[in-house]
Amino acid sequence: MGEQPIFSTRAHVFQIDPNTKKNWVPTSKHAVTVSYFYDSTRNVYRIISLDGSKAIINSTITPNMTFTKTSQKFGQWADSRANTVYGLGFSSEHHLSKVTELECVSSQANAVHTHKSELNQTIQELEEALKEKEEEIERLKQEIDNARELQEQRDSLTQKLQEVEIRNKDLEGQLSDLEQRLEKSQNEQEAFRNNLKTLLEILDGKIFELTELRDNLAKLLECS
Repeated sequence: MGEQPIFSTRAHVFQIDPNTKKNWVPTSKHAVTVSYFYDSTRNVYRIISLDGSKAIINSTITPNMTFTKTSQKFGQWADSRANTVYGLGFSSEHHLSKVTELECVSSQANAVHTHKSELNQTIQELEEALKEKEEEIERLKQEIDNARELQEQRDSLTQKLQEVEIRNKDLEGQLSDLEQRLEKSQNEQEAFRNNLKTLLEILDGKIFELTELRDNLAKLLECS
């Protein structure tokens, strides 16, 4: 619905003298309408007053604003955005009290809105932090699973390595046995060659003796 008026009254409007910061300067020659507006879309309150077509008050109520009652019919508030202090002079204390109540309500509403915004921001930050933590936990779980898988692979490789070492020892034993058998075979072959050589030498001697015997027999036959 946008901005809607919620209260209107008439009052004399003043602004603090920007030079002295003490004296009040009237911004209207007579009492003018001062209206309280509420913007439900933005949850914002404003005090607006027109003198003809000229806006002599256009003040947005903020949580740190305070409407101070300085007498039975006069109240004031500082507007840091407009860099001034406004004063309102009313015809009765009742009107001043009504504005004071509205200012208190709007300030509280603005404070609640600000606090709610801060809470929403905090909740959003906490939700984002929680999401980051959940993602971090998932990453850690994945790293743990990967570490477990690597450990299982390591254990499997260690077992295979042990099996290979045992197999190597068996092969080393078989190789040592073959080497011993080969050495024994070589020794036996060497002994056989030596025995064969001795036998050949004996046979050569016998053949020589037979040859001499044959030659001697031939000579005897010739002589006879």
